[in-house]
Amino acid sequence: MDLTQDEWKSQLDSDNNAFLLDVRTLEEYNDGHIPNSTLIDFNQPQDFIDKILALDKSKNYYVYCRSGARSSKACQVMGHYGIGVVKNLLGGFMNWDGKYV
Repeated sequence: MDLTQDEWKSQLDSDNNAFLLDVRTLEEYNDGHIPNSTLIDFNQPQDFIDKILALDKSKNYYVYCRSGARSSKACQVMGHYGIGVVKNLLGGFMNWDGKYV
């Protein structure tokens, strides 16, 4: 599910079952990321699949990348592997106006 910045942030802030997932590269993550996010690099396909298979499928996943393209694809892959609730941040970290570290 693609959500605007406001929708995504509002849902994330009010979701007690949220898991925040950054699918960018380590270098991008180190340059700045949303607090409490977990990094799983989508550009490392086998590693990405191995790590998402180990995730708790009962969580609600809020996924972001730089612009929203990789995270959209990541959400599709996660859905394919049985993760039911995935929410993509449209515009990605480039347009993020919330807190970051």
